[in-house]
Amino acid sequence: MKTITNFENKKVLVLGLAKSGESAARVLNQLGAIVTVNDGKPFDENPAAQDLLAEGIKVVTGGHPLDLLEEDFSVMVKNPGIPYDNAMVERATALKIPIITEVELAFLISESPIVGITGTNGKTTTTTLIADILNADGKVAKLSGNIGFPASDVASKSTVDETLIMELSSFQLMGIETFRPKIAVITNLFSAHLDYHGSQDNYEAAKWRIQENMTADDFLVLNFNQAKLRNKAGETAAQVVPFSTTEIVEKGAYVADGNIYFKAEKIMAVSDLSLPGEHNVENALAAICVAKLSDVSNAAITRVLTTFSGVKHRLQYLGQKSHIKFYNDSKATNILATQKALSGFDNRTLWLLAGGLDRGNGFDELAADIADLKGMVVFGETAPKLRALAESLEIPVFDSENVATASRLAYSKAETGDTVLLSPANASWDQYKTFEQRGDLFIDAFTGLEEK
Repeated sequence: MKTITNFENKKVLVLGLAKSGESAARVLNQLGAIVTVNDGKPFDENPAAQDLLAEGIKVVTGGHPLDLLEEDFSVMVKNPGIPYDNAMVERATALKIPIITEVELAFLISESPIVGITGTNGKTTTTTLIADILNADGKVAKLSGNIGFPASDVASKSTVDETLIMELSSFQLMGIETFRPKIAVITNLFSAHLDYHGSQDNYEAAKWRIQENMTADDFLVLNFNQAKLRNKAGETAAQVVPFSTTEIVEKGAYVADGNIYFKAEKIMAVSDLSLPGEHNVENALAAICVAKLSDVSNAAITRVLTTFSGVKHRLQYLGQKSHIKFYNDSKATNILATQKALSGFDNRTLWLLAGGLDRGNGFDELAADIADLKGMVVFGETAPKLRALAESLEIPVFDSENVATASRLAYSKAETGDTVLLSPANASWDQYKTFEQRGDLFIDAFTGLEEK
């Protein structure tokens, strides 16, 4: 960790705990700041606040008192999930207190170069692929950021010989000032988080901030399948490295004649990629760009891309039972995510498990994507809607109580060579606390199946 004096003897307010807030508080305390942590959860229900207090850090819990801001803070480190129209944040803005997120702190203390990955879809898969590929080549790449490892904690323990592979949300990027990755990736831009950002333009502007401080010595990897990203290529000081599945892009990674190339150098066949789906081809191309910019061997690239089983709950390959393949895509909590998953399979041998809690929507958008499915098993609150859609398309459809029973039912009807895919197209909250819990129960059900 770099020894910096930016925060020494300065009052810093950490607003909101969770993993990133807890990490930021400890790092700031180590840097000599006078730290106050403010979290809404009551103290007796707040183990993190209890631990920080035991370490000598001031904590204010159970609410967000505006008069706390009268203590003349030099900076606020805001939990990225707290919106900017929060009363504490608005008051801090009015008092001209600088507001940053924890990734800015991570950048300030990091001795390691940073590869930053953002976008609407594919961030976690691309981030994980990049780290796995670099590590497979003997480098030391550490996951950090929005992927579940607080950036400031990882940065505080990193060295100049390591690389931080940092997943970045739009929420985190709104709170940067000097943050500058050596390589940045924008996987794609679709509509998301409009309740937080207020508009699509604001959301995309937050994502575009990843390159704000980059120079001609840095590299920005962009998805040229999207016109909006192609058109922004001239709006950055960084060297743009494109990727595309639809055309040859001479300065980046692309698909031609069924093969993947980087700057005219053949890397591997598309058919050898372990993850199905056009979106995963894009993820692979983005990861290849970063790998080649990092001087990684083609052998390491192909070794990872031909064996990668996916991120847990994100089109994760579980294995086979009786020559029937199982995939866990519990993270597919909306129609778009399920459409992307379906694009990687042959519907004629596919059993789709779907259902859960919708957002008041219908499912007609799925019709073209599920045409010719071998069968569907539906569960949860939206089962009647999904059943009606399947019946209108003359797809065999069966009702089941939950994801575990649906798994067993699909397995009982599937035949050798078939695939069972959990891709619910719905949130999990009708039956499960999180999509992770739903996916874990699917994994447990798969593990418990006996060979036919």
